[in-house]
Amino acid sequence: MGQPGRKHNLKIYSFGILVLWMSLFASCNSSDKKPTAKTRATVALNVNAPSFNADSAYAFIKQQVDFGPRVANTAGHINCGNWITQKLQSYADTLIVQNFQVRAFDGKVLNSKNFIASFHPELGNRILLCAHWDTRPFADQDDQRKNEAIDGANDGASGVGVLLEIARQLSIAKPNLGVDIILFDAEDYGQPDDSKYPQMDDSYCLGSQYWAKNLHRPGYLARYGILLDMVGSANVRLTKEGTSMQYAADIVDHVWRVASVVGYSENFIDQQSKAIIDDHYYINKLTGIKCIDLIHYDESSPSKFWKHWHTHEDTIDKIDKNSLRVVGQTLLEVLFREINPV
Repeated sequence: MGQPGRKHNLKIYSFGILVLWMSLFASCNSSDKKPTAKTRATVALNVNAPSFNADSAYAFIKQQVDFGPRVANTAGHINCGNWITQKLQSYADTLIVQNFQVRAFDGKVLNSKNFIASFHPELGNRILLCAHWDTRPFADQDDQRKNEAIDGANDGASGVGVLLEIARQLSIAKPNLGVDIILFDAEDYGQPDDSKYPQMDDSYCLGSQYWAKNLHRPGYLARYGILLDMVGSANVRLTKEGTSMQYAADIVDHVWRVASVVGYSENFIDQQSKAIIDDHYYINKLTGIKCIDLIHYDESSPSKFWKHWHTHEDTIDKIDKNSLRVVGQTLLEVLFREINPV
């Protein structure tokens, strides 16, 4: 997760019985035609969504951290990438690995991988879930050891852990819904504020930029996408982030309403926060796919992100299983409501 304000070196953009009104989207029977939205009257209180296993998600997070920092061109990155490949191959119907090279702000060539795991790749009715799997190569928000890579238990591994558990659940339940899980690389190798190198625009989110310009399938479309970033800390607090509201306010409202129905309104806060540049920004801007960002918001932190963001305190002991359950169960409920309309 990059930096607010100067994050990614771009300016910040501003812009029943319980019955609730909500929107859903019409199914698309062809992968080359963009679906249109339609209104659905109610949110189902009972659908056949599986129960999210927070213990499993936690184990996936710990395994990533045990590899060490997942910075491009390091052993930890290579070994974790091989492990992710094996896990996704065992769960998904298809796995595409995008191997690519990008040049970072400091001139280094980063050997990178994006993972695209698909369920029912033949269906045009598709939902995109994504996170980044790499870690920050330096602790620029720390007072000590600034030039050393961080563990990235929350910033990176938490989102990946939740999505791997969702992939495992989808492999068992086998819903008749197209789902693509994308794990982006090279998200967090962005230029720090105090960098002595020449200013590089768009230095963060290199993996999502690459994917958006080189789609894994020509003409790929999803009805909407959900990005996870720093979702594993205790008492996770998710607000309606500004870039998400600018591009996909209807998707934000949809997800927040589902979260409320399943009892997580204390975590999905009905409050808009400032816009940030994260992987979802490039998905929206470069592909036109509506994508929102679920990211921890902390009003008391100077960055407004999680208080251990880009520090050596981003460690496995900070990961909270209840927060993983809140996010993971909400996503499963969102997915299974797509195939169990009221």
